[in-house]
Amino acid sequence: MSYWRNISPSGAIGDFVREFTRPNPYRWPIIGVSLAATFTLFSVMWNEGGEGPPPRPDVTYITTFAPGRTNAEIIASNEANQRRKDEEAAQQAARDERVKNIYRTLGRVSGMDVDKIEREAAAEQEEAKRAEEARFAGRRASGDAPATATEVPEPSPPQTDARQ
Repeated sequence: MSYWRNISPSGAIGDFVREFTRPNPYRWPIIGVSLAATFTLFSVMWNEGGEGPPPRPDVTYITTFAPGRTNAEIIASNEANQRRKDEEAAQQAARDERVKNIYRTLGRVSGMDVDKIEREAAAEQEEAKRAEEARFAGRRASGDAPATATEVPEPSPPQTDARQ
């Protein structure tokens, strides 16, 4: 026997009419509460205003180099940048040395043995450097690292953008 064979729209409508015409003292209060609840629920949902996902942002690519630069221009630009970086590093080293001198003076005035403290710090740095080299040697032996600690892997060739 099929489930849908026992269901008919005309029978459902007839059952509804028969139950609705039957006298019931709670019919109108129940209808009123049902309508109020439905109205309240839909009015709350109406104010939510779901808009869907936000639009995708517009991406603007900023290029600082001319796309048709020659190798000579690239090399000159790299050399100028390296000179600038070297000058900045030298200035930073001079500032660092001035700060160290200030702290040395402060340490001497405070009665500390500054030379001993510097020797101990240098020894700790040397020990840390040896530990790093040993750790790197272990990685090199297992094949996880380049041949030397300062070796930088070759950069991959620049990829061209297919959208251009």
